[in-house]
Amino acid sequence: MAVTAALRRAALAADLRALGMPPQATVLVHCALSRVGRVAGGPAGLLAALRDVLGEAGTVVVPAQTAGNSTTSRLFRAATAGLTPAEVAAAEAAIAPFDPERSPVQGMGVFAEHVRRQPGASRSRHPQTSFAALGPGAAGLTAVHDLDCHLGDRSPLGALYAADAMVLLLGVDWSVCTAFHLAEYRLRRPPADRAYRCYVRDADGRRVRRDFRAPNLDDTDFPLIGRALTEAGPVRVGRVGSADCRLVGLRTAVDFARGWMDEHRP
Repeated sequence: MAVTAALRRAALAADLRALGMPPQATVLVHCALSRVGRVAGGPAGLLAALRDVLGEAGTVVVPAQTAGNSTTSRLFRAATAGLTPAEVAAAEAAIAPFDPERSPVQGMGVFAEHVRRQPGASRSRHPQTSFAALGPGAAGLTAVHDLDCHLGDRSPLGALYAADAMVLLLGVDWSVCTAFHLAEYRLRRPPADRAYRCYVRDADGRRVRRDFRAPNLDDTDFPLIGRALTEAGPVRVGRVGSADCRLVGLRTAVDFARGWMDEHRP
């Protein structure tokens, strides 16, 4: 079988421009690099292409979440399902505390981890739902991320909304569109709070437990919201390499999702 030629930086940049990516934009990227195809340079090649399109004034933002450090996350609950109380306690004791400088991204893909590790990248400090950013707007976008506000206005999503950022779904579907969560905080009937627990490394290097309450977020209807948003017309749809991609203004996505949820959620 012939080996497919690697996708080079210039070809990826051309695809991003054809999709409608504007120069000098701030863009929140959700990416499954494997769907793009064989990229010359891997995640570094894709990041270089994005920065070619955005220019020096553009900023790339990625979700840098670490759900595994929380006993209340779906990831932890699934991993400990069926275990004895003693085994669950042992699993909790083994959780590595969140350190924004060192903790690797979990479940967000190799591109997000690559952005996080870049010299000059900034990362917000939430121990479950952090974001990493690279570019002139990075520090400001990640400066505020309150513990009781996973993905609301006191998180980088609020800053991205204020910055009129774009959302790029690169080889992934609407189910992972974190911007829709910002709409949940703005509903006429916001989600009820629930308890959360996670572990962080404090300024003295100690592993510290954090218990707090925050909204019980729900992403089960995100594919329906994304489909309705696409049908409404503001979404640019195309391909980058072999990946199906969607590009939309973050404000547009959040405002649409808020109206949809207010109408359709019980």
